[in-house]
Amino acid sequence: MTPTPPNDFLIMAPVIDIVIEAPGWEAAALQNWAEAALDGVLAELDLPQRPYEVVCLACDDARIATLNADFRGKPHPTNVLSWPSEQRAAPVAGALPAPPRIDALGDIALALETVTTEAQDRGITLQAHATHLLVHGILHLLGFDHVNDKDAAVMEGLESRILAKQGFADPYSDEAVPNAAPSER
Repeated sequence: MTPTPPNDFLIMAPVIDIVIEAPGWEAAALQNWAEAALDGVLAELDLPQRPYEVVCLACDDARIATLNADFRGKPHPTNVLSWPSEQRAAPVAGALPAPPRIDALGDIALALETVTTEAQDRGITLQAHATHLLVHGILHLLGFDHVNDKDAAVMEGLESRILAKQGFADPYSDEAVPNAAPSER
């Protein structure tokens, strides 16, 4: 019998809590996409595997329009919103933010109709687009932003590398071509 190591030696996997608020979202698929997105972000940033926590609200356009109005003063639907659990930011434009100090990273919301329409308009799968938006939202939770050109270049570069490692096309390339889920290739 192998002895069990003390708790401080156990590696805890990140936790994604999915809250389905709108019919049409498939909980198991979204759970898998969100876990892959978080794992990809943590690996790309070389952050330790800790029990990081993210809550993902899978809602509809009406709900995200209300959230967008309440939190950003923009009363219309958007594809993704994020709320970091603590203020995180890079010290200067183009730099990387410090690693999180707490395990609860924050919350993300995805709007089904907007995400679906954008995926169809781009000729990509819902999985490809939702995964991109989850990666984007998680990076926001970790303090990345795209307010200025230097920060946008860092964030978009990270997104492109993370998605490429998961078999998805670069969403920022001039040739953004239709892409299928890795399992469909």
